[in-house]
Amino acid sequence: MKYPWLDEYCKSKLGAEKDFKVEWDATRYLIGGKMFAMQGGDKNKKAIITLKCHPQFGRSLRKDYKDVVAGYYMNKEHWNSVYLDGDVPDNILKQMIDMSYESVLSSLSKKKQMEIIG
Repeated sequence: MKYPWLDEYCKSKLGAEKDFKVEWDATRYLIGGKMFAMQGGDKNKKAIITLKCHPQFGRSLRKDYKDVVAGYYMNKEHWNSVYLDGDVPDNILKQMIDMSYESVLSSLSKKKQMEIIG
């Protein structure tokens, strides 16, 4: 994998939890019980991470980077998958992780958000 920092970066998010979903053969990163990132493989077992992005930003990334595709097994409007052996710059992938985390965090109830961020 080209991004050795990926796991630690996802786990470093405030309130982030990590689990492994056996049925999906995928590692999930959650906030408040909701997934903000999923690391697994495509139908050919090629390593990917799937993240939630604003639709316009996601479409732009798909145009700019061949290794960003519509979310694998996810809502294609909001989720994007990044091939982990590709050429997406670290700062762009971190931006995608940050956006996904913030998007899912903001979808939680205000009470739950306060429990997480204090």
